[in-house]
Amino acid sequence: MNKQVFALAVSVALSAAFAQSASAQTSVTLYGVLDEGINYTNNVGRGHVYELASGDAQGSRWGLKGAEELGGGLKAIFQLENGFDLSSGRFNQGGRMFGRQAFVGISSDTFGSLTFGRQYDSVVDYLAQTTANGNWAGELFSHPYDNDNTDNSFRLDNSVKFTSPSISGFQFGGVYSFSNDTNFANNRAYSFGGQYTYGGLLVAAAYLQADNPGNGANGAITANDASFIAGRMRVFGGGITYTFGPATAGFVYTNSNYLDPTGNGYLGITPLVAPGILLNSLKYQNFEVNGKYQVSPMFFVGAQYVYTMESYDASNGGVKPRIHSFGLMADYNLSKRTDVYIQGEYQQVTGDSTYTILDDAFTPGTQSPSSTSKQVVVRAAIRHKF
Repeated sequence: MNKQVFALAVSVALSAAFAQSASAQTSVTLYGVLDEGINYTNNVGRGHVYELASGDAQGSRWGLKGAEELGGGLKAIFQLENGFDLSSGRFNQGGRMFGRQAFVGISSDTFGSLTFGRQYDSVVDYLAQTTANGNWAGELFSHPYDNDNTDNSFRLDNSVKFTSPSISGFQFGGVYSFSNDTNFANNRAYSFGGQYTYGGLLVAAAYLQADNPGNGANGAITANDASFIAGRMRVFGGGITYTFGPATAGFVYTNSNYLDPTGNGYLGITPLVAPGILLNSLKYQNFEVNGKYQVSPMFFVGAQYVYTMESYDASNGGVKPRIHSFGLMADYNLSKRTDVYIQGEYQQVTGDSTYTILDDAFTPGTQSPSSTSKQVVVRAAIRHKF
């Protein structure tokens, strides 16, 4: 009898232990996107190019994310996300294993979340959703050189981020990225923003500032991850989209200001000024209108126009070129996880000349800048999500 009682007690204890363990288990999700297609680009090195290109509508990626119940409404959360080039298998984001995202933190339905690691800034979290490139179209529809980071050209290393819960449709947050340098302000960054949703309405705004972005290998925005290398970067903007029936229309304004810029990640070592000239500042104001129409549950078409006012202030004087960008896209879902799409983008630089590479049109996602002030790119692709 004693043996039976003991065995029963052990059985009950083990069952309770396993039940408690199961209730505290971490849920882990594996996910990813594979985006691959053929691009045609004219005016590349005075010729044209057909190429297999990865990740234009969405960056090709795979990731792991999970959560563990801690009790009292708290969760431990994490996310690791790798970006890669499907055509070659190489890592993107400067060769990082988890270059898209890498963070861990605490989340609460009541108080929001606090996370630590390599993360998105508030422009990406809130404002980008009102642009075509940051929502349904991707890299080819970016504003010139993705000057406002609405296409997520870089992330913030060494960052601490707070994200509020949604309060009657309103959500806000902010992030601070450490320089990890004895000079506290050298290559640090901070950003904040918010958005409001009500029915089909989305209104968003965000601000981002970085000191010495692209300088060094340990700061908030490192040399192999920066869009612009400068003494200071400051970006702010606001946007609105409204969905009525099958149609969505949007308007976005962003303002990007680069103090003492010396280079650009898309252009590599190509200088932004003529020899002997100093570039004091480079500013972009982007005005975007976009629209999307859901023809059927499986098929949508979209369009975008961006008018960009550039201010180029150098030691030999200042000029103000203008940039026009037009984009069209059609997407058809073969299933819930697989779609095919076609995109076209046209860009033209007009007005004053800077007598630098910036006078040539360039669409982010293409092989190189145009040999003229105009450039056209057409893409046909397939995308699979898992």
